[in-house]
Amino acid sequence: MCGIFGVITNKNSSISSDNCEKIIGRLFELSESRGKEASGIAAFLDNEIRIYKEPLSASVLMQTKNYKNLFNKNRIDSLSNKDKSFIAIGHTRLVTNGVLGVNDNNQPIVKDGLVGVHNGIIVNDVDLWKKFPSLKRRYEVDTEVILTLIRKFLNEGMSLIGAVQEAFDLIDGSASVAVLFNDRPIILLATNTGSLYVYRNSIKNIIIFASEKYILKKLISKFENFLSDGDLFQVHAGEGYLIDKTDLKTAKFLLAGDISEKERIEEGNILINPNNIIDLSSYELSVPDVPEIQNNLNIIKTYSNLFPRYEQAINGLRRCTKCILPETFPFISFDEKGVCNYCHSYKKNELKGEDTFHQIAKHYRRKNDEPDCLVPFSGGRDSSYGLHYIKKVLKMNPVSYSYDWGMITDVGRRNQARMCAELGIEHILVSADIRRKRENIRKNVIAWLKRPALGMIPLFMAGDKQYFYYANQIKKQMGLELIIMCENALERTNFKHGFCGVRHARSDVSQYFMSLSDKLKLAEYYAGQFFKNPAYLNSTTVDAIFGFISYFFISHNYLYPYQFIKWDEKEIISTLVDNYGWEFAPDKKISWRNDDGTAPFYNYIYYKVAGFTENDTFRSNQIREEMISREEALVLARDENQPRLEAIKWYCDTIGLNFEEVLKIINSIPNLYRF
Repeated sequence: MCGIFGVITNKNSSISSDNCEKIIGRLFELSESRGKEASGIAAFLDNEIRIYKEPLSASVLMQTKNYKNLFNKNRIDSLSNKDKSFIAIGHTRLVTNGVLGVNDNNQPIVKDGLVGVHNGIIVNDVDLWKKFPSLKRRYEVDTEVILTLIRKFLNEGMSLIGAVQEAFDLIDGSASVAVLFNDRPIILLATNTGSLYVYRNSIKNIIIFASEKYILKKLISKFENFLSDGDLFQVHAGEGYLIDKTDLKTAKFLLAGDISEKERIEEGNILINPNNIIDLSSYELSVPDVPEIQNNLNIIKTYSNLFPRYEQAINGLRRCTKCILPETFPFISFDEKGVCNYCHSYKKNELKGEDTFHQIAKHYRRKNDEPDCLVPFSGGRDSSYGLHYIKKVLKMNPVSYSYDWGMITDVGRRNQARMCAELGIEHILVSADIRRKRENIRKNVIAWLKRPALGMIPLFMAGDKQYFYYANQIKKQMGLELIIMCENALERTNFKHGFCGVRHARSDVSQYFMSLSDKLKLAEYYAGQFFKNPAYLNSTTVDAIFGFISYFFISHNYLYPYQFIKWDEKEIISTLVDNYGWEFAPDKKISWRNDDGTAPFYNYIYYKVAGFTENDTFRSNQIREEMISREEALVLARDENQPRLEAIKWYCDTIGLNFEEVLKIINSIPNLYRF
């Protein structure tokens, strides 16, 4: 989820402190893609740990006076007779647990004499605080519980390896950590997902670690004049390392192993004098401003009472007698029996077969647990099950990838953490500038509200389409030949283009396929809307164009599992819930789009104005595939189309809009049906 990294040298290292600072700076730059919302660093210099962190991106943090003073050369020179070692661990944060504006929630985290950085999400941290009521919680961030548990078990007489093993045994979720201690000259590295890589040069006495192999490879190429030699290896899922800062010797251990088999370091016998932990951070804002929320319940209740009036009119719409698409659906027509043209033109999916899928996998499978495929991973239902199938059934070694543009829900992130930790899968995350992305969404929603048009709703999601671009980039960076995209063909939402005057693509072609003439027609529609509504011409335009190109013009040469194996909703849900503790949305037990914070908002607009949502198209495709009956589809869609007002409120608050004012405008838009 975030980026962690560090540099460790001892007094015998041939790498100068100046070069170590340059390495740290480059690691900050390379890790910033994993989180731009906050950053921080902890430096272990002689008998002192100095910490600096702020809710700033790494590139901004490094320009501050405090950062530049952190490795004060005069101070280092004054300590030269004692210890010339250089030890620093850093973090770039994508905010998950813990408010960004409370700087104690940013990392490195300091607790009970431990200073740690953490990549991942602990999904049971609340339960663990309840399980151990004697432990005192200071922050909101989930990382705190790991450090607290390690110290607890150390105080109870466990060895450091035993304490780490016990802590990892208790946590649920994903965790890759680096930890400094105020009472022993040891650095801990550990991971339960494999999102941790190490460069080690025993001759030059330097160890460098980072969240991604690509980061270290880029770093080495940058400083090849003094980092050309050495070993680069992965800390695999379920492994830990203890590094003695005095001689850089390491002890490898298993997080679930027998502590009696621990190697070299008897950490209890090598103590240093208790040292100071000094925080140089200056940020003082306690809680960021948020929209007024005192009247939430009354507002939500008001709109909940209004909804049945729309629903009554929507239920009276003429619908296809085979599927459930209504008369307001773009370009729909009905024959004499009431069957729609989409049912007539639909071609059932012909599965290529599980055996074929296995044969293809065999071609790409690599030896020695080397990554053999990239799996884009939203944390949603289909990608979660796909990751399970690829790892457990195909016996491949996938790397998961997510593009976080600020609208992945907490449930989506928690499910990502669960799946990657349980499967022991590395998770590469590309984080956009989330503040800027959310501001872009806000500007586009405000522009849309001035002149609502259903065809322009996809502009709200334009910022996430770079997802495809970065997937292709990571594939290239990792030297992989295969991307497995776990999308379900039943979830086509081409009607969104229909509201732009572009007819649906055939059901038997890729949903990304659009003829050149249709692309031009779509571009013409957008240009016309921009002309009619100049509010769209703002700082978001370049981002929107990038998204359009990423979606329609770059290569989508992916392998789709659900073209080979049957998509079975019940089996998928039971597998995820029973084996991984997979979560549903907190306000409604739904399994589709619960990872996407925009879906409740735009589906409310489609339902209120047009009388249908994505749920109607999905359930209609299930009918055509003979998975469910029309009666079942009607019941399911009516339930799924109920407005998720709390989720819409979250969306408005997140992008900085007034929930009540937004809904007033949406509810005033003329409907496509009689009301």
